[in-house]
Amino acid sequence: MKKQHHSGPAKSEFKNCLQHVPVPKILLEGVNVIKVNTNGKTRKGFITLSEDKFTLYLTSSKVKSSSSSSLMKPILKKVTSIGSSSSASEEQDAERAIDIGSIDRIQRGQNTHKFEMARQRNTGSGSGSVGSPRSSGSFRSSSKKNTFDLDPNRSFSIIFRGERTLDLMTMPTEAGNNERDQILNAMDAILKTYQTAKMQVGNDVLLLRYIWLDVDKDKSNSINATELGVILDRINFYMKKSVLSASYEHFGKIIHLDRSTRKKGLSFEQCATFLHKLKRDTWQVKPVNLIWNKLFGEYMRNGKQRQSVSDVTFLEKFLHKKQGETNATIEQVRELFARLNTLEIAHVAAQDEPQDGNCIRIDKNRFEAYLISRENDVFDPNKERLDSRNMNKPLSEYWINTSHNTYLKGDQLTSQSSVEMYMHALYRGCRSVELDIWDGERDIYDHTPIPIVYHGHTMTTKLPFADIIKCIKVFMNFNPDSYPIILSFENHCTLPFQEAMSEQLTSILGPLLYTPDEIDFHGTLPSPESLRGMIVVKGRRPNGALDDDYDSDDTDDEESTINADSSITESTTKEASPQKKVRQSVVAPQLAKLTLLHGTTFKAFEESQTFPAHYMHSFGESKMRKLCRYGKGRSWVSYNQKNMSRIYPSGKRVDSSNYSPVLPWAAGCQMVALNFQTPDVHLRVNDGRFRENGHCGYVQKPSALMMKDDSVTQPSSVLLSVRILSGSCLPKPRHNTKGECIDPYVKVSVHDVSMNEDKDTVKTFNTSMVPSNGFFPIWNSDFFSFTVENGLVAMLQLNVFDYDVAKADNFIASASIPISCMRTGIRSVQLFDSSNTTSGAFDFASLLIEVKIKQDLFDI
Repeated sequence: MKKQHHSGPAKSEFKNCLQHVPVPKILLEGVNVIKVNTNGKTRKGFITLSEDKFTLYLTSSKVKSSSSSSLMKPILKKVTSIGSSSSASEEQDAERAIDIGSIDRIQRGQNTHKFEMARQRNTGSGSGSVGSPRSSGSFRSSSKKNTFDLDPNRSFSIIFRGERTLDLMTMPTEAGNNERDQILNAMDAILKTYQTAKMQVGNDVLLLRYIWLDVDKDKSNSINATELGVILDRINFYMKKSVLSASYEHFGKIIHLDRSTRKKGLSFEQCATFLHKLKRDTWQVKPVNLIWNKLFGEYMRNGKQRQSVSDVTFLEKFLHKKQGETNATIEQVRELFARLNTLEIAHVAAQDEPQDGNCIRIDKNRFEAYLISRENDVFDPNKERLDSRNMNKPLSEYWINTSHNTYLKGDQLTSQSSVEMYMHALYRGCRSVELDIWDGERDIYDHTPIPIVYHGHTMTTKLPFADIIKCIKVFMNFNPDSYPIILSFENHCTLPFQEAMSEQLTSILGPLLYTPDEIDFHGTLPSPESLRGMIVVKGRRPNGALDDDYDSDDTDDEESTINADSSITESTTKEASPQKKVRQSVVAPQLAKLTLLHGTTFKAFEESQTFPAHYMHSFGESKMRKLCRYGKGRSWVSYNQKNMSRIYPSGKRVDSSNYSPVLPWAAGCQMVALNFQTPDVHLRVNDGRFRENGHCGYVQKPSALMMKDDSVTQPSSVLLSVRILSGSCLPKPRHNTKGECIDPYVKVSVHDVSMNEDKDTVKTFNTSMVPSNGFFPIWNSDFFSFTVENGLVAMLQLNVFDYDVAKADNFIASASIPISCMRTGIRSVQLFDSSNTTSGAFDFASLLIEVKIKQDLFDI
């Protein structure tokens, strides 16, 4: 709250920041919708935007106003995150509303698993059957009471709190109008305004506003002592009831509330002040106090306690000396101070704000707000921002965010397949997705071949190839500036189905599909910038119709536990031993012409380096490790300077677990494919790597991996020291709102490559556990030191867990930062959920750490 003397806390301006955003009247009155449930069943309902425009309600009947008590009737059931364990479903309370702060994005169309389930219910097919001519367009969903035509042009999905989805279709008005786009455009504007406005609000205030609706259930705009206990539980701060009651009464008297007002409750602004006092008055030594006193001195020359710091002192002692930001200027500091001094924080933090119209001083509370802000993030903002000037090199000069078996929701043998997984992967930053394509059925009317995608010779369910291509087109329509999406085809189809693939690619994607010219096969590969907004095919482009030397994820027998037999004919030749079979396949000319990247079998790097640039190899992870272990690493680096390599998980990973990507990155491999449905430590390492360069999915490889001279000196060791100071606003696991207050601790790990042994390594330290405090846990740990051998690819990973004495500790949040992108000094760490989002309560979660780096040679 802004400063206000002698009259109590000022009213929160942030709570009214959305009032000026224009919205259609019908959205405030109630939009008639059809909701699609997890099992594909549908039901009628209404979505209504609250008067303050912060909350979207879903109700079974239309309400007169957004403050009506009938809004308490919930019909939005609990939905679980993709890829989460069954324990993620333990929270049984129904959702009654979606807060604007919990929405990650809004998708037009029907690209979620729930819409697929509704389609299957309509066709009456089993989960593995494909063949209805209407499977990709409008379809009719039936229930005992209602029958609805689910039109893609009226359908949309709200993605919130990780990867949960609310799937809806607007009903036509009496005039027959389709109001979906008008409504969604207004929602997009609200989300954009919210994202901008929240930058001028402290995290404590943001968190309180986020949970206020769930606690203030009687809509009184006040919180009594009992409800305050609920708030403390939500923010993970434990207090005994007797202590809370006494603290509540004491606080009420301090701010001069009479008994009747105290009984009624605290206002939003007063509640924010109460929470800030909890942190300020803790018995523990707060890191900000230690930092403040050490840098600026606890007392001024006149003997008075220091209340503020000047811009010059902040620049010289903090930014230049402590943070190493030697390029920072006094003008930049004054701009920063101007923002900090208008930051909306609790009144108890603002009451001592210095009276200086020139904004040349800040107090300790605003200094603390800066420390935990994203402006002070450990990830170098210059590295995090997109630099389009560096996107004009050939594709081979980039690491590319790559997914393996993208269609799967779970394990490699029995799980479901879904187009939703492509949308999740693309929004997670993936720019190379995989499709295992097989002969499906034929259309029941015109007998057109219907290619399907699934994990061959398993019990995984099947998807129409066309549905996936349409899903990718939807993504490109709303992200037209995306750098190229590479479709990695595992093509097991016979000629008629390959011809159908070609026709579907060209008819669905149209000008978005990159069709290579002959010139593209001479010289270097095209650049990401030249392919921006395009979709590129990786598959087979043989010189003739027969391809007897094609590359496939299935060709490495050591990697696979699944019989990879397919339409490909196998025959022994005179040159081959009786045990060795040569794979031959017929490639449809129409499909070959659409293919830029041609997969071919690896034999030796000496031969591979003579291939044209568009020839590439795929390697299983075991083969990759052998090549690195047997001294082929430098030859591989050299090959990867002009050509491309794709690495994929071992077929033995039937649980869809992942391997460490840092070793193939060190070999210069561009496409290191991971199972995106499994949010393990290795996928989180991948998330951190591709946070670089604007999260665009392409990161330019370090210059050391592009040098032609074999005698180039390898990077020397880097000594990294990290200590964990504190946390802020840590949420419960899996976006839960119920459960005990968390007992957080931090795992500090460095994922590296041993230069002598050419293998990936991990070294980990743990902090102590802080009991029952996720609101402001304090560790003040000792330094954890790491000798980083390959700073080009090494990653720091911070994983926050909730300690559990009886069972496995619960993952809460994490952050992964390339060592080459780290800033030293006292830094904040933005935390991400398992879906790599900061939606909901994770938007306010952070750590405060101190970083030291000692280096001799460090290629950045």
